[in-house]
Amino acid sequence: MLISPLMGLMVLLLLKEEQKFLIRAVSLVAAGISLGLAIFVFVAYDKSLGGLQFVEKYEMVKTFGIAYHVGVEGLNAPMLLLTGIVIFTGVLTMWELETRTKEFFIWILALVTGVFGVFMSYDMFMFFLFYEIAVVPMYILILVWGSTRKEYAAMKLTLYLMAGSGFIIPGILMLYAASGLNTFNMLALHGVHFSPWVQKAAFLLLFLGFGVLAAVWPFHTWSPVGHVAAPTAVSMLHAGVLMKLGSFAVLRVAMYLCPEGFHYWAQLMALLATVGIVYGVFVGLAQTDLKYVIGYSSVSHMGIVCLGLATGTVDGLNGSVFQMFAHGIMTALFFSSVGYIYDRTHTRDIHELGGFSKIMPVASAFFITAALCGAGVPGMASFWAELLVFIATVKVFPINGLLAIAALVVGALFALRVVQTTFFNTPNPKFEHFEDVSPFLGLPRMMLIATLVFFGIFPQTMVGMIKTAVIPFLQGM
Repeated sequence: MLISPLMGLMVLLLLKEEQKFLIRAVSLVAAGISLGLAIFVFVAYDKSLGGLQFVEKYEMVKTFGIAYHVGVEGLNAPMLLLTGIVIFTGVLTMWELETRTKEFFIWILALVTGVFGVFMSYDMFMFFLFYEIAVVPMYILILVWGSTRKEYAAMKLTLYLMAGSGFIIPGILMLYAASGLNTFNMLALHGVHFSPWVQKAAFLLLFLGFGVLAAVWPFHTWSPVGHVAAPTAVSMLHAGVLMKLGSFAVLRVAMYLCPEGFHYWAQLMALLATVGIVYGVFVGLAQTDLKYVIGYSSVSHMGIVCLGLATGTVDGLNGSVFQMFAHGIMTALFFSSVGYIYDRTHTRDIHELGGFSKIMPVASAFFITAALCGAGVPGMASFWAELLVFIATVKVFPINGLLAIAALVVGALFALRVVQTTFFNTPNPKFEHFEDVSPFLGLPRMMLIATLVFFGIFPQTMVGMIKTAVIPFLQGM
């Protein structure tokens, strides 16, 4: 799963820029192999046995206790599946790209190699190394292929994420030094009882560092700007997968290794998450650019993920991980739909696109489906994820829970407002000659919709997987 995009990247280096179809085909095959293996792992994982499975471990730097140590359990299996789906549909979405095609797919495959590495690593050093590999390509992808203040967005994103790394490194090294075990193995470090002050300090550093990538308020401002400037597939990976690296890392590293630190800072986590949920909704109400609407919606929905983590309960963590998956698929569908519309019309203004459903009914239906999922409509995956988080939050942080639920109602209203203004007003005559989505280009969007509906109708498929890891995880804390 990890080596497939890397091997695809190596093959692309040998091809000529003129061989565009071959470049796209190699990228699609590399992404397809990773997706196939992610599905296999998700299905083949033995839930009755639980624990860490499909383990591979090789010593890298024995002197410092650094190893290539990867595996799968209930928390990261959904994330690996999410990454596989988003990269495969992302390659299909960018099938029409003509500008520097070879370099674009090389950087996309490099990015996704880092993402897979983060989600499957159990060595803190390799975890951070893959984390940086996943983040760095974003600068180039936005700067070269982006639009709308792309230089500003690329630089702002990079500076914010590098600043986050400045908190992560001392946090990791503090735990490494305090353990006295001379290892970065997270399973071994989990057995160490760090002193309360070490846990409090390390947790805060890790939460702030990883929280930047998770778009935790007030460190979120790079995210909507990055969404708007990025090309379609990069927006899909940015919102669908990269933001999940931050929240997943808070769970896998900070909460796992510093349980006392987590309990100390849990109320702060809940406060920042609640502010992010409310803030994202109300700022989103004022936007007229479709990508900015989705960008601030993502800030709000990632706040739900953080709020679920802050509860430290079975329902909260189940809902939080499920929300990471559901939101990743939903935003990939959002940006894929907007990308197609923008490529044809060269506008994302919701007022200028009025009545678009009469011109491109299929393309419009893709966006409307994503909007309904974002509004928490039953039958979609996000409904169950948000329901679990809000049940847990009302029990642990009642005021935060009620504020978040109220914000969700407003969020549903603003999603419906965008749909009405963009797709059901009087059609704009200058767009009447555009053709609707072809079956081939509709395929990635249909895959994303099918995923949302499948896990919306059969949520136990996902919750059952996550629960195999959540209960032992909380017992360990």
